[in-house]
Amino acid sequence: MPRTSTTIGNSHLVIDTAMARPDATTIVERKGLGHPDTLADHLAERLSRVYSHHTVEHFGAVLHHNFDKLALLGGASEVRYGAGRMTAPVKVLVNGRAAPMCGGEQIPVEEIVEAEVRAFFAERLPEVSDHLDIVFNITSNSSPGAVLTSDEVPDRTRWFNPRSIEDLRERRVRLSNDTSLGTGWAPENTFESFVRELVNHFSGDSEFTRCHAWCGSDVKLMGYWDGEQADVVLCVPQKSRFVASRAEYVRNADGVLAECHRLAALRLPGAGARFRLNTRDVPEKDELYLTYTGSSIESGDEGVVGRGNRVNGLITPLRPMNLEGANGKNPVYHVGKLYNIAARRLAERLHEATGEHAEVHLVSATGQRLDQPWRVLVRLSSPEVEVDKVQALVEEALGEFPALTDELVSAGIVLS
Repeated sequence: MPRTSTTIGNSHLVIDTAMARPDATTIVERKGLGHPDTLADHLAERLSRVYSHHTVEHFGAVLHHNFDKLALLGGASEVRYGAGRMTAPVKVLVNGRAAPMCGGEQIPVEEIVEAEVRAFFAERLPEVSDHLDIVFNITSNSSPGAVLTSDEVPDRTRWFNPRSIEDLRERRVRLSNDTSLGTGWAPENTFESFVRELVNHFSGDSEFTRCHAWCGSDVKLMGYWDGEQADVVLCVPQKSRFVASRAEYVRNADGVLAECHRLAALRLPGAGARFRLNTRDVPEKDELYLTYTGSSIESGDEGVVGRGNRVNGLITPLRPMNLEGANGKNPVYHVGKLYNIAARRLAERLHEATGEHAEVHLVSATGQRLDQPWRVLVRLSSPEVEVDKVQALVEEALGEFPALTDELVSAGIVLS
């Protein structure tokens, strides 16, 4: 594999070319909008955004915070044909850190968080919104490094209690908060795109879900593809209030399978496709994926940030990926968020430029400049590339971190 090494500022850039193209065999998983892990991811990201909005509006900068350790503990429910109810609340463990004040002015962190938690569930799972137990585990402790040598207060202890935004070091220079990495690749293959579309079709706002009120959002798909044959295991819950009998549940399930085959014929023409739905169902015993809310969060399941879809919306064990939980991280300098997004975007640009497969790995060293990763590894399947053009695309991507932060704070990026 031909290799070129160079530097960009303090970053060491390696470009590998003629990399073997990914094998046709694909294993891919996707969790839908109502899956507890997706709920945890998206709620954590919402909390980061609303806190950032507040501090930008009141102080002119994003203050230090992270909500990426948030967890959801499932409640309890009773489910009957044509009815159902919550019998125990969903517990929302708001774990993380947030600056509680700036320049002596208090920030109503718990009020901001609670309002956003309730608004989130009212939109995503309205049946749960009145059955929440919100537990605050939010601290304002700074990271290690504040060594006491005199009566003066170390600068690091002001991170979460700044006298003004001028105490925020990142206003002078943005440094990586951690030694970590971001990973991206492009393009998706046909099956990966099909998996994304199929889960969205049953989990999101689609014509199918608008026409079938019984369709719940806690959809999960695991798929295997060898280039010619698709084999899919799919879970699609039904909402008990809209399902009057076992026979009706079975008819609805048959409709889901028919829809799967219809979409496969459109998106995977000429390929074979096998679908298995709700494989734990035992209809004769009324053991069914029948729920009150459309999500297993109602009945003891848990959700944790970082256990769901990666920033590209998929879980792809045969592709390069890392285990960072990007959602809820501070959008200013947390490399576990910024590097994953930047690596994905750079890979897409390299694919567009070369017409071939591209992988990007951005590796940070804590305390080093955010826009100068310790290592940048670019791997391309194209046998011949113009190194100067690749280097220019890398430089362009690394120069976008301030703008990427603004984008995350103002408009938000759907991370999974």
